[in-house]
Amino acid sequence: MSFRPGIVPILSLVLFATATACASPEAPAAEPRHAPEPLREDFDALYTGLQAAHYDLYVRRSKAEYDALHRRMRIELDAPLTTAEARVRFQRFAAFGRVAHARVELPADAWETYRGQGGQAFPLFLRFVDGRAYVQDDISGADAVDEGDQLLTVAGLPVEDWLAPVRALVSADNDYLSDTQLETRLPLLVWLAHGERATFDVAVRKADGRRLEASIPARSRADYSAAIAARPPRFELDWNAREARMLGDGVAYLRPGPFYDNRPDAATPWDPAAFKTFIDQAFADFSRDAARSLLIDLRDNPGGDNSFSDHLLAWFADKPFRFTHGFDIRISEQTTASNRKRLDSIGGEADNMSTTLAAAYAGKAPGSRVDLPLPWVAPRAQGRFAGRVFVLVNRHSYSNAVSVASIVQDYGFGTVLGEETADLASTYGAMEHFALPNTGIEVGYPKARILRPNGDARPRGVIPNITIATPLPGGGQDAVLAQALELVSDNMVSDERGSDNIVPETGSRSAQPQTRPVQ
Repeated sequence: MSFRPGIVPILSLVLFATATACASPEAPAAEPRHAPEPLREDFDALYTGLQAAHYDLYVRRSKAEYDALHRRMRIELDAPLTTAEARVRFQRFAAFGRVAHARVELPADAWETYRGQGGQAFPLFLRFVDGRAYVQDDISGADAVDEGDQLLTVAGLPVEDWLAPVRALVSADNDYLSDTQLETRLPLLVWLAHGERATFDVAVRKADGRRLEASIPARSRADYSAAIAARPPRFELDWNAREARMLGDGVAYLRPGPFYDNRPDAATPWDPAAFKTFIDQAFADFSRDAARSLLIDLRDNPGGDNSFSDHLLAWFADKPFRFTHGFDIRISEQTTASNRKRLDSIGGEADNMSTTLAAAYAGKAPGSRVDLPLPWVAPRAQGRFAGRVFVLVNRHSYSNAVSVASIVQDYGFGTVLGEETADLASTYGAMEHFALPNTGIEVGYPKARILRPNGDARPRGVIPNITIATPLPGGGQDAVLAQALELVSDNMVSDERGSDNIVPETGSRSAQPQTRPVQ
């Protein structure tokens, strides 16, 4: 398994403490509340559990910073909270470490209840480019705001200041990953950070440089649906689609879809049989149609498991490969227990990876580390696709889709096009969970350091060989695919097949769904 799950800028402790005191979602009156002392016990368990189980809790924040935040937030647990409210508090603490796979899931059920009852939400979806926030979707209906406008202020604050408590709820290794998560989850995060609002006072900069101010209304889910239905048709990627066809000029197009079985009637999402059948038929058709180049579209791909993607890669790989340079696991009681729970849940059925992990953990003391050996994957013995290969990614390519792009790039199997991925190519991942004793809230943490094949440990995504920017706002056509097709069809684009980009490890090993907007 790839261990790549589906996914805060540096804030001062003052800003973080302010965020902790911000509005939380109001829960139904009947929902029970936890008293302050059990909440403090859980908060202590949250911190001690992360210290014991996280691969490297202090990789981006010092222990002194964490200790100071823990003291401050613990004092603020002085009134009863619902489980939903506690989740928000605890996630602020988990997100402080700037590691995407250390997190407490936010209360999606409370959000669904609120929206289902007609609750109003922030009416803009944003896209972040070079540190600026632009309006990607406007659901407000206000004449003063247009898609493509730069958002300057909200509630009288510079947009970044207003977003600070919002970002504090996002576990992200860098600003780019934080921005990308805000793009699809902003209404939910604004509600959790700022509470319910009927209107929002904003200032925008128009394309001609004018600054306009407006008061825009919050919108219900019904308003959102009506606004989407009324706007001109816009091209949108289907993250769930599998597609294989010829584009002309000898170019084969493959959109493999998620790297798991996404059929509604699938017995399990982790059986790759149906996916392999689809891939094999696609390459048979490409061979029949004399395809000379292959464009693999991984935009908005939520990822999945490498037992699926390895089969795809083997169709054009020209040397053995594996998805990681190193898979280094930190042993802890929490990790051992989580793996044991997974084994118990399958009732003795075969689970090669969990069984392998159990054997690797056996006899190891908490705090020790084990380097998990991973097998090499061989190219196909016969019928391998020998044409040029291109992989198209964007900021919303996640998880195992990022692994595929890094393998293609690092082993020289092809050329990567598009936007830099927000999800990291080398990551702290392989998430496990432990539960807090009083609220039962589960805390996710990374147990391992996973390096991309070339060993580059930087907290960056896959950087394309050739950049194709996604237009803002989008039109009715797939402009990015059109540009990619021009590049693929252009004989001036060099063929990187056969090169070897694997380089020595550059960092010490001791040193993450889907992307539809949250409405």
